[in-house]
Amino acid sequence: MNERYSRQTMLPEIGEEGQKKLGQASVLIVGVGGLGSPIALYLTGAGVGTIGLVDDDVVSETNLQRQVLYSEPELGLPKATQAQKRLSALNRNVHIIAYPTRLTAENAKELISAYDIVVDGCDNFETRYLIDKTCKELDKVYVYGAIRAFDGQVSVFNYKGGKSYHDFLPETETQGMPLPPKGVMGVTPGIVGCAEANEVIKIITGYGEVLAGKLWQIDLRTMESFIIQL
Repeated sequence: MNERYSRQTMLPEIGEEGQKKLGQASVLIVGVGGLGSPIALYLTGAGVGTIGLVDDDVVSETNLQRQVLYSEPELGLPKATQAQKRLSALNRNVHIIAYPTRLTAENAKELISAYDIVVDGCDNFETRYLIDKTCKELDKVYVYGAIRAFDGQVSVFNYKGGKSYHDFLPETETQGMPLPPKGVMGVTPGIVGCAEANEVIKIITGYGEVLAGKLWQIDLRTMESFIIQL
């Protein structure tokens, strides 16, 4: 087995068989910002075979406080393509595909159908409902994450026919709901994004208990975290 992955393949929960599963898996990350940065970095480091990156935004100065994929010389450049370069430099064995576009009702099925798992790095209800609906139609797993200020939450939807995002938060409850304030500590998406990456690796390799039908929440001001049944 590749020396690169020796520190995780020595874990009985992963082993050579788990690493082989990671190498054969494909993951689509929707949004390569605060959440998407750690998700993409750790999935690339772990050796997930194919990773797709969907984002139509460009790097701005306010991003650099938390979006750790990017650097000052990249200001004004497309996030998806710059993230592709950074991740390819981290692990040449992983196939990184950049989609410098927004996920829309017109392209969602085409993009999502090519991947095993979809991971949420976005910041709005509309995109989440689109991911949820498309994953349900195509029988794909949806790893959800959201942040606000010092708080974060993670869950897994449509896992083996389980609960959906719509079951958790119906659209009728979010209509007219204002977006949360933009203020956020840089470490918040780092911690929550790593938790999402962990769920992806668990789903692929089969270790631990997947957060399906459950919601993990953390408050970084107190470091209190808990899991509730959905």
